[in-house]
Amino acid sequence: MPPAVARPNILTDPGYLWVAPIGTAEPTATVAGSKLTDAIPVAWIPLGATTEGSTFTYSSEVEAITVAEFFDPIQYATTGRSGNIAFNLASWTLSNYRRALNGGVAALTPTGTAGTEVTTLEPPDPGTEVRSMVLWQSTDDTVRILLRQTLQGGEISTAFQKAPSISAIPCTFNMEVPTSGAKPWKMWGAGTSRV
Repeated sequence: MPPAVARPNILTDPGYLWVAPIGTAEPTATVAGSKLTDAIPVAWIPLGATTEGSTFTYSSEVEAITVAEFFDPIQYATTGRSGNIAFNLASWTLSNYRRALNGGVAALTPTGTAGTEVTTLEPPDPGTEVRSMVLWQSTDDTVRILLRQTLQGGEISTAFQKAPSISAIPCTFNMEVPTSGAKPWKMWGAGTSRV
């Protein structure tokens, strides 16, 4: 007789994204009814909709340690780790484009009077990029992932096409070791269903 298989605890839907300056207070992760119920601190800015959700990636590189007397590795050692979160922002604004540029020399306060405002954006000089914190939370409020220090490093390639296609701002926020000394990322699971 085959073994009984428990119903999997799946995770669906795109979730929500926020961005904040480095050093912003982390959410406290209050849970009630097996859901994250705390309000995200106001310093966190919602990034809005994405074209297809987001992808959190974390990888470890390992190398084999070998000796002449054995054909097989006698051990593996971690030689590197890296991670990121990637998404395409559907809200095509200069504020989101500025985030994708890691700052930018910008006058994001419009100039002019009602109906004649002009807002400008230019890329930052190399070495003046601004790091960000990124927060993702599942749509069902049971999982949260915090990336404590990131630098957007993907290609910003926006296609301007006929509808129903939309123009998006692709972002890949790459994790760094935070200057605070904390781990690069933290994950919360609400209640016991995500243990």
